[in-house]
Amino acid sequence: MRGPLEGFYLAAAIALEICGTTSLKMSDGFNHLGPAVAVVVCYAASFALLSLALRGIELSIAYALWSGVGTAAVAAIGIIWFGEGAGVWKLLCLLLIVLGVARLHLSERAS
Repeated sequence: MRGPLEGFYLAAAIALEICGTTSLKMSDGFNHLGPAVAVVVCYAASFALLSLALRGIELSIAYALWSGVGTAAVAAIGIIWFGEGAGVWKLLCLLLIVLGVARLHLSERAS
């Protein structure tokens, strides 16, 4: 049974995963201490919050949201902040990820 906090836990876990992955890029192979520490702290906190979210959200839904939203957000950050390419195929695949995650989320509500 989903309680009122599981959605918050999942959203916070996603935000921390995004921060951790962005920090991983900024650490330049763990050569910059601040971002390297942020990677460890953010990932540890993200997994802790994900585990709390799993108390009331199905694993398949929680993990799809956590990984899918994180993937799309990190890709957008890569394009906007780090100047990564944004070709048609990349954008189309990101759209498919977002649509798939949204559909999974809707399937949870329907059950």
